[in-house]
Amino acid sequence: MLLTWRIRNQVSSIHGISICNVRECLTTERGQNLPCFESSRQERHFPRNTGLYFDTINCGEGGIDIASCGTATKVLLALVVGGVIYFLVQRSKRHQLKSEDGWWGEGTPMDGEEDLSIRPYTVRTDDEELEDLYRRIDQTRSFPSLEDSQFNYGFNSHYLQKVVTYWRRDFDWRRQVEKLNKFPHYKTNIEGIDVHYVHVRPKNLPEGVTAVPLLMVHGWPGSFYEFYRMIPLLTEPSNPDDIVFEVVCPSIPGYGFSEAPHKKGFDSVCAARVFHKLMKRLGFQQFYAHGGDWGWIVTTNMAQLEPKIIKGLHLNFAPPSKPGLPVVLSIMLGRSFPKLFGFNEHDIQRIYPVVQNLVVESVKESGYMHIQATKPDTVGRGLNDSPVGLAAYILEKFSTWTDHDFRNLDDGGLTRKFSLDDLLTNVMIYWTSGCIISSMRFYKENFSKGLDQPHSTMPVHVPTGFACFPNELMHTPKLWVQQKYRELKTFTPMARGGHFAAMEEPELMAQDIQNFTKMQEKMK
Repeated sequence: MLLTWRIRNQVSSIHGISICNVRECLTTERGQNLPCFESSRQERHFPRNTGLYFDTINCGEGGIDIASCGTATKVLLALVVGGVIYFLVQRSKRHQLKSEDGWWGEGTPMDGEEDLSIRPYTVRTDDEELEDLYRRIDQTRSFPSLEDSQFNYGFNSHYLQKVVTYWRRDFDWRRQVEKLNKFPHYKTNIEGIDVHYVHVRPKNLPEGVTAVPLLMVHGWPGSFYEFYRMIPLLTEPSNPDDIVFEVVCPSIPGYGFSEAPHKKGFDSVCAARVFHKLMKRLGFQQFYAHGGDWGWIVTTNMAQLEPKIIKGLHLNFAPPSKPGLPVVLSIMLGRSFPKLFGFNEHDIQRIYPVVQNLVVESVKESGYMHIQATKPDTVGRGLNDSPVGLAAYILEKFSTWTDHDFRNLDDGGLTRKFSLDDLLTNVMIYWTSGCIISSMRFYKENFSKGLDQPHSTMPVHVPTGFACFPNELMHTPKLWVQQKYRELKTFTPMARGGHFAAMEEPELMAQDIQNFTKMQEKMK
């Protein structure tokens, strides 16, 4: 006699799944119902922060008749039940990341009291620096690109020559240095190394208004300069109803004008700890933080280290570092059941087909990461000697990561979103500081410790806002963000923009930070 298990229950919820009043019955192969028994009426829910959305499932009259369901639905039901069990067992636990003090200066830590001084810093240049640059540019050796290759093989040599010509004849580094110095720069020594940062206070703070402190952290191959067009929008907003921010933009140690660590092991958690010390030294007891690229994981680690100090975390990049069950399920079933996972049309277009969009594209665009995560010093020596090689290596990312379709353009679409002056200023920060090798070592330090670090699986319980730019290198649907950031307050699909959003779309980014912060400040 064939027995069929029937669950007479309706599965539905707005933000999750609610299982209650379940009657479990046995049915014979002839359709005869045997006595039913009722299971516990205690209600069970997926936590709201899982991001799963379940509509009613009906596979047979009177409830869910597993025998009458199709194979795909049976698989779905099994996975859903497995998900329920998983989340009931794995209740959200609040853990706090731990990190011990380090010493990244040369030799052993110095005896005596720590130097807590804050020193003004000025970006400078001189004739000798420019003469050396021009000599190296003039002596560069070109190599022809393949016919009809555009940017698909990397930076197109024909267009690179145009960039180099502009760099040599028209780019005014002295003028750009003056532009860099329009905001105040400082250095302070933390854990044995000098940390550089830009600190911009509002000039005309209205009476009775207190500026809100905001830390903004860059990534690779960017710098603090990414935020230059956005800073005035935050510190001197035109709308009187907007929040007035006091902005701090540090250079990650090993980037820009921050000293490079002299010892192995300086990873994102160490950077997070150093930046917490920086903000405390500046007198901030609590503050907001924003990050993209490496800035995403550094500010995330800051929230994991001291969640009570971070009033709010705003991100524009948050790929799942270690995908959990909901992310895996969404990839497997999201195309067939998009509403189940909250996917919209853009999510579907960016994720599927999975092999092409998530696997092949990742392989195409992650070669740099494998080099830098394994042997950064080898490739770095060449880039540190050749300004043209350095420009090609950095600016190719500003093409492809802004819009991957730019790979099919002869000029890489570089000046569609950025000016050559801004792009070359970022390159010059790397060139004049000689930081390309130490910046790439940051990949080595983070990946050499493996992907199973405590912070990679630790949820973040700090109010979070996320700006989802459509051309971001790694698309992250809302569900995926929610798996890590359990207090996601805002998720904004942006109208346009890619990986370097703060530099490409400063108005959009500043407005999203405003909206998120306003929401948090009203909740106090």
